[in-house]
Amino acid sequence: MPSVKVILADDHQIVRQGLRALLEAESDMTVVGEVSEGLSVADTVTRLAPDVLVLDLMMPGLNGLEVTRQVSQRSPSVRIIVLSMHANEAYVLEALRNGAAGYVLKDSSTDTLVTAIRTTMEGRRYLCAPLSEMAMEAFMQKAQNVAIDPYDSLTGREREVLQLAAEGHTNTAIADRLSISPRTAEVHRARIMEKLQLTNQTGLIKYAIRKGLLDMDGS
Repeated sequence: MPSVKVILADDHQIVRQGLRALLEAESDMTVVGEVSEGLSVADTVTRLAPDVLVLDLMMPGLNGLEVTRQVSQRSPSVRIIVLSMHANEAYVLEALRNGAAGYVLKDSSTDTLVTAIRTTMEGRRYLCAPLSEMAMEAFMQKAQNVAIDPYDSLTGREREVLQLAAEGHTNTAIADRLSISPRTAEVHRARIMEKLQLTNQTGLIKYAIRKGLLDMDGS
């Protein structure tokens, strides 16, 4: 049976090292790549074509929820397992809505991730305890009935600009990161402010925190 190919995406090197050691101790799993920031994940997945992406929820450059959406669109066959410190219902719901196949809390037992990978490779979803199958059904029902969020009106590029702007990058710095012109970055920022009905940088940062785009806990 061919080995399950895994990419690890987490901004902490020590976490990636630990996950690599855990997974490569399994005879049927191989880590084929690592990524330390969100903007590079989708391209890396396209290039390396893994079976599974293990993705930290809070990534610099582009948060894990938006990365999940991008990877699901570009590489729909890849199983995405979100790793998070947060059991908050809103995060789990958004991850599932965006295409995640699994959601694992970082304080779970060491064999939980292995179980999650094997479960998703069988074509099933996986939520670790204390998240249950019943909770998953409730999440998916809410996903179908949830009210329209202004964030959903943003394009993929606008979401990238939003996070970078919230992280404090200037239009010039954003342009460099995304390989666009400073003027284009400025236009994207203006459209974001209009769509989200924000008036200044402080409001933008507060919105990003409420939306969970910025990690205020350092986790």
